[in-house]
Amino acid sequence: MTSLLTFRLHGTIPAPTGRELKTSLREAQEAGTDHRRAQKQFFARFDAVLDRAPIGPGYFENEKIAEVLAGEIMMLEEIGFRVHGFAILPNHAHLVLALPDDSPLSFAKAIDLLHLRTGTNCRRLVRPKLPPEAEFWQVGWHEYEVLDAAELTRLLAYVRGNARAAGMPARLQEWPYVNT
Repeated sequence: MTSLLTFRLHGTIPAPTGRELKTSLREAQEAGTDHRRAQKQFFARFDAVLDRAPIGPGYFENEKIAEVLAGEIMMLEEIGFRVHGFAILPNHAHLVLALPDDSPLSFAKAIDLLHLRTGTNCRRLVRPKLPPEAEFWQVGWHEYEVLDAAELTRLLAYVRGNARAAGMPARLQEWPYVNT
């Protein structure tokens, strides 16, 4: 199974906006909208909010912090995942990850490992900006299952071009934390 996973720093989507996004997804599903179509629409709105970065931290603009996350993403291959590609933006990351069907692991395990290991290591780097009791990662993530090779190609192109489409500075469009 292959999926596009998106996870974000804590506090990067205003609470009212998060509720609006979830409500619109639920309403689309209740109205009979195709599940995948509803998920795509939700993701497009969710990612647009993150790309605008209306609130919250942008810790991954710091290369040392981004390196911690990039290294941990690549370490997922050591435990049986296949990393097809990823992009680290200032306040969130996209990861296209495959897991063999016979694996005892799950995407939840991968995200838990990333959150635990990177949260601990990155906290040390942002300590002056982040009080000890503050959360680093937002709990959870968005998952979109990849159905076929054509969709995988489209999603990898999206991940590769996300910084440019989000209007990020050239250094973030070209930086080494886009791996596809």
